[in-house]
Amino acid sequence: RDWNMSRPEEMAYAEEHGIPVPTTRESPYSVDQNLWGRSIEAGPLEDPDHEPTPDVFELTAEPEEAPDEPRYVELGFEEGLPTSLDGEELALVDLIPALNTIAGAHGVGRIDMVEDRLVGIKSREIYEAPAALAIIQAHQELETLTLTKDTLRFKTTIEQRYAELTYDGLWFTPLKLALDAFVSETQRTVTGTVRLKLYKGSSTIVGRTAPNALYSKDLATYDPNSTFDEAAAAGFIALWGLPARQWAGVNGGAEQSSVPAEH
Repeated sequence: RDWNMSRPEEMAYAEEHGIPVPTTRESPYSVDQNLWGRSIEAGPLEDPDHEPTPDVFELTAEPEEAPDEPRYVELGFEEGLPTSLDGEELALVDLIPALNTIAGAHGVGRIDMVEDRLVGIKSREIYEAPAALAIIQAHQELETLTLTKDTLRFKTTIEQRYAELTYDGLWFTPLKLALDAFVSETQRTVTGTVRLKLYKGSSTIVGRTAPNALYSKDLATYDPNSTFDEAAAAGFIALWGLPARQWAGVNGGAEQSSVPAEH
């Protein structure tokens, strides 16, 4: 930044002075990589209409070239944290690379998006994060089994703000610490296993179990032996529609709405 060089000028300088760098004129991408995966940008990817070529990717196979047989994986969670892969307990530092390899081999984990940087610039980014996407998908599914409807709905708001704080480098802030408390409380019961089917770029949930599952087959079944009291539905419907009926009675019904009719 001190020399105000463009990327091509930096590559030329490195080549002229014998400085080894992974970026070349043939592969002009900017790549960042860590435990979670890779981010790739620059070069021809700066055109948002340019389809990434296979040389962009390292962690994920081309979906059409992935194995013809699906791979099933089972992720285990304890209080919201992934703790096992296919029944084997693993530390996160070991589980993530293992799942990256498995899911990536089946073409799972690619993201192609235009994102908003902190300064307001829109940037086209390519990501490879097989383990992260599989874990997020499985974790969200386990939450649907163990959290109440209201908690799930409100948590989407928290997730968005939490992600923004993280992206913007505001990890050590009072708001983030406060959100941590909400997350910790919601995750106390998020324990169980989720089974995924990996196949040619797709990851599909095919099973889930949890000791604290709020799902009850006896309540949800369509069989005659359901424990749900069908007679209670009539009173619920009457009360649920009461505000709308009251409004319609006072204001002359839905036909008096201020929304103009379509022509």
